[in-house]
Amino acid sequence: MQYWLFKSEPFKWSWEMQKAKGEEGEPWDGVRNYQARNNMRAMQIGDQGFFYHSNEGKEIVGIVEVCALAHPDPTTDDERWECVDIKAVKDVPKPVTLAAVKAEPRLENMALVTSMRLSVQPVTEEEWKIVCEMGGVDP
Repeated sequence: MQYWLFKSEPFKWSWEMQKAKGEEGEPWDGVRNYQARNNMRAMQIGDQGFFYHSNEGKEIVGIVEVCALAHPDPTTDDERWECVDIKAVKDVPKPVTLAAVKAEPRLENMALVTSMRLSVQPVTEEEWKIVCEMGGVDP
C-alpha cells in the first residue's frame, strides 16, 4: 500500500463534502499539474491518503481511500489530464496543522513541507505513522 496527501481549498471542496459522497467516492478532478497527475497514475485501489484543507485551516482533517484507478478527468476534453476517485474513510480526531507538521523534526522532508504547492503528494510510510499518531488515528 502507498500513502498520499490530497489538498483542497475547503470553500471549493471540503472534508464534509467528501464525506457526503459516501462509499461511491468522488473523482479528484481539476488537477492541472503533471507531477500531481503522475502521482495519481501511480495509485492503486486501497491506497490511503490524508485529506488536507489548504489556504483555510491548513490542516489534515481526514483519511481517504483510492476507490477508482486513474481515468480521464471528466472536467476537460484534454486527454493529458487524469484523476482517481477517492472516498472518505474517517475523520482525524485532532486535525494536524501545517505548523505542527513543520515543528516535527521527523517530518522535515515530508512533501507537505518541501513541495507545499503540489496538490497531490506522496507520503512515506514513516510520515504516515507519525502524522496518524499526531492526529489521534491508529495507523
